[in-house]
Amino acid sequence: MILAAIARQLKVSHQSVSRWYTEWRSGGVRALDGAGRAGRKPKLDPRQLRSVERTLRQGARANGFDRDLWTLPRVALVIERVTGVHYHPGHVWKILGAMDWTLQRPAKQARKRDPEEVKLWMNERWPAVKRTLGARRLGSSSS
Repeated sequence: MILAAIARQLKVSHQSVSRWYTEWRSGGVRALDGAGRAGRKPKLDPRQLRSVERTLRQGARANGFDRDLWTLPRVALVIERVTGVHYHPGHVWKILGAMDWTLQRPAKQARKRDPEEVKLWMNERWPAVKRTLGARRLGSSSS
């Protein structure tokens, strides 16, 4: 449905888009005039966000961590160091999203990796595993 696509694009709930559409149909553009900002004001202003982002871009090691990997608790600690504002690690993803940062996972590879064995597994073993998993998901038995 088009409302669902709009909700995804705007990163809002489907219910909000549906409500806005209903208001627009009944009252036109004027019905969409907002009542102002909803919810709590952000703890960090744009200047502070830029400062946090500059610090994060230096890398985790440059900020005193043993591995160059950002985790939510580490980012929360950096935010507090840079701005004095405390965030629970579970809420830090919202800050990162506001800075257009996305989840990144480090690439993992075995130290002893035989490319021929990987190719063989991908071409022969994986298709069989995938078929078995697909059959289980559908509730049918594998043949």
